[in-house]
Amino acid sequence: MKIVAITSCSTGIAHTYMAAEKLQMEAEAMGHQIKVETQGSIGAENVLTAEDIREADAVLIAANTGVNKERFVGKRLYSASVEDGIQKPREIIEKALATDYIYRDEKASAVQTESKPKVGVYKHLMAGVSYMIPFVVAGGICIALSFAFGGINSEGAIAQAFHKIGSGVCMALMFPILGGYIGHSIADRPGLLPGMVGGMLASALNAGFLGALIGGFLGGYVALFLKNKIHMPKGLEGLMPVLIVPLLSSVTVGFTMIFVVGTPFTALNNAITNFLNNLSGVNSAVLGLILGAMMAIDLAGPIGKAAYFFGVASLTTLTTGQTAPVMAAVMASGMVPPLAMALSTIIAKDKYTVDERESGKTAWVLGASFISEGAIPFAAADPVRVLFSVTIGSAVTGALSMLFNCGLAVPHGGIFVFLIPGAVSNLMMYLVSIAVGTVISAVIVSMIKKKL
Repeated sequence: MKIVAITSCSTGIAHTYMAAEKLQMEAEAMGHQIKVETQGSIGAENVLTAEDIREADAVLIAANTGVNKERFVGKRLYSASVEDGIQKPREIIEKALATDYIYRDEKASAVQTESKPKVGVYKHLMAGVSYMIPFVVAGGICIALSFAFGGINSEGAIAQAFHKIGSGVCMALMFPILGGYIGHSIADRPGLLPGMVGGMLASALNAGFLGALIGGFLGGYVALFLKNKIHMPKGLEGLMPVLIVPLLSSVTVGFTMIFVVGTPFTALNNAITNFLNNLSGVNSAVLGLILGAMMAIDLAGPIGKAAYFFGVASLTTLTTGQTAPVMAAVMASGMVPPLAMALSTIIAKDKYTVDERESGKTAWVLGASFISEGAIPFAAADPVRVLFSVTIGSAVTGALSMLFNCGLAVPHGGIFVFLIPGAVSNLMMYLVSIAVGTVISAVIVSMIKKKL
């Protein structure tokens, strides 16, 4: 049988490609032909052609984001979550080939699913964050490079250029981008402008990350309401997308942000900033312990992403020359699960299959790159022991990172940002924190895991 598939996760980073690989391997093992289009953060790859779709016996969509299905009208279509693509590829392939649901149009009745994809607020939030992260990463690295070339004051033309690119452009755009693409996810193109207006005003009012979130959701839902409720006479309908909706939604969001949202969220943002700046000793270690455990307990699921958002939000409060201890604890903790499982496959070889030991080699790279999902194959095979072990190690790493006052200026990158001067503060103890957590988790899982 011939199958065409699409995979897409909320952030478009790891799950998208892991699901595609699992589906490819499983379909081939079952004797079927499959072509998988990945819709990740860098855009669509291995794009399905009209001929691919025409010849396909079934369409399988494993996604947690909105996927345009217009290409599949008239085809048998089955939809599942991207997690099912990783954990239950054979099952959803069988269901895709067995379904009798024929896709008609976007307003057709809901596609039958084995596990309903995440929708609503979570999906919209992830859409905005996935577009924002590259701006924060590039901005943080450029700021670090400005310190490397010109010291803490970024002296010299090269240093100043890096600082303008990083702080003046990339970091300045992150709130409008966050708000804009939350709005876009909610209302499609009409939501982009009011969402960006909300995000930009959050930045101008010092309402911070939370203010930008409110601005984005407000912009999206206002635009969606106006788009659905206002009906122009025939001949004037062209004014809706270029004048009526943009003007009314922007003014509504703008006035709400300025006169209603701005003051309380500015106070809240300042309170959070002061809280983080005043953390020290045991208090900081406890926060690191909690965030570290959250990063590992569901391996970049909703709980882990909540901890990650908190870390990213801490970056938005930085001033020149600062690094964020919270972000450092979050990234270090997220690196531990794959690194620990990779180490365990070496020290306890008799407890892993040949395939798992091969996965361990890949897990070294994924862990070093801060891709927590590298531990998912091990957790899927033995969830209780693996998740228990990596959660303990990650919690210890988070606590140590905070206790040692390590800091990070970027929200991603793993070891690849360690060599950039200014990107990580107290680097030696940061490495110690990661190593200690990795060893603890690896030893625990190696002890409690059963032999084959």
